[in-house]
Amino acid sequence: MKKKQFLALALSAVMAGGMLAGCGSSNGSTSSSKSDAKDEVVTLKWIQVGNGMPKDYDEWLEQINPYLEEKIGVNVDMEIVPWGDWDNRRSVITNSGEYFDILFTDQNRYSSEVNTGALMDITDLLKDNASELYDMIPEDYWKAVEVNEKIYGVPTYKDSSLSEYFVWDQDIADKYNIDVNSVTDFNTLYDALKTVKEGEGGSPYFMSKNGANFLLNLNYDDLSSGLPAIGVKYGDDTKTVVNPLDDEEILSNLDIVRKMYQEGIINGDAPTADDSSKYAMFFAAQGWSGAAKTTWGPNNGIANCSAVQYGNTVVSNTTVRGSINGIYSGCKHPDKALQLLNLVNTDSKVRDWFYYGAEGKDFEYTDDNKVHRLTTDWGMAGYTQGTFFNVTQTDDVDFNQWDEVEELNEKATPSEMLGFNLDTSNIETELANCRAVYEKYYSELFTGAQDPRELVKTIDAELETAGWETIREEAQKQIDAQK
Repeated sequence: MKKKQFLALALSAVMAGGMLAGCGSSNGSTSSSKSDAKDEVVTLKWIQVGNGMPKDYDEWLEQINPYLEEKIGVNVDMEIVPWGDWDNRRSVITNSGEYFDILFTDQNRYSSEVNTGALMDITDLLKDNASELYDMIPEDYWKAVEVNEKIYGVPTYKDSSLSEYFVWDQDIADKYNIDVNSVTDFNTLYDALKTVKEGEGGSPYFMSKNGANFLLNLNYDDLSSGLPAIGVKYGDDTKTVVNPLDDEEILSNLDIVRKMYQEGIINGDAPTADDSSKYAMFFAAQGWSGAAKTTWGPNNGIANCSAVQYGNTVVSNTTVRGSINGIYSGCKHPDKALQLLNLVNTDSKVRDWFYYGAEGKDFEYTDDNKVHRLTTDWGMAGYTQGTFFNVTQTDDVDFNQWDEVEELNEKATPSEMLGFNLDTSNIETELANCRAVYEKYYSELFTGAQDPRELVKTIDAELETAGWETIREEAQKQIDAQK
């Protein structure tokens, strides 16, 4: 799993290579007739991001396609684009008009792809072709992906809320008598990690270049603008648009991050470090506590891993939009594309193939109807495809981690802006300019490499020049119009 910091997207990506569970029927069902499948077999091209084309892809196709053909009359042709090539490949796809049937998208691209006409309005097609899927996903989540009251993509019902965790090597914590359950803020975190550093040396807190940017994600709804430096605070009934970087509570926490960086508690290369699956005795990550046993520990070389939640669990348009599958506006068979998405989300056998790989090569079923992993390098990223809640549980844990994920979703604090869609057509230039400013400084800000208060002054000044106030005024006007 990509670790340390992300949006709902990055945690579950590596989970494609190392965890799982589920609760669906192995046979599944669809709203389409099997007799139709015998009339015409449609091949659907589905483009996703992941670790590249799986090495067992051909064998996987030989297993899954006959099943899909029998169920709904389709075959699949997958393109799994490596993470490093994703942005360039996506630009080619959406700018050239290249044909596809289904395309993975997320909060960073969804609105612009709708606005440029790349994705189809599926509002009226959903109930006829994916009724089970439509009923399964909470109504608020469908609202979260609406653009101008129309649905252009199917949200992936997974860890669709956002929860952040402090993740520990419990053996190290025990060695220094650290009660990890009492470390739930940055002050207590500093004290604990300073103790570890004095005893172990090195830098006990691994940070990637995303640093502690979860401080923004957990406190502010960025209105799906793609600009974290603008938003409405969770719990603000007045729905006032502000700059989260000026929040005193966030700045105070960043002061502590700065101190940890200066004292070597945080790794010195944090501003340029990538997320990595290598041993770290402590890091922060988005997910759920059970991931300590199923993913964070195994993927990062921690034999005894524990995770303690930091902050509240929240849900917003942005968290829901962490994984969406859209259908091409020129798709020849949108009904079949929706039937496929319906099947992936309601049939555990199909879901397991996408999540785990080829049966007999990458996984096998046990006598008690669990999954035993034979490999952990399946190239498809599990979070890009469908719900987590019908993925079969693995046999290496005695609990179903998805039960916790579902509970977190149900208890999440909803943003006051859930369902609000910012029309960016009049502020695209200003947004692009302000994003460039934010991206120039955010790594040094959130890793503590520079004094946060001085750096924020610089960022604020450059944001104003780039058009931040124009964005704020436009966003506030649209919010006020919907009050």
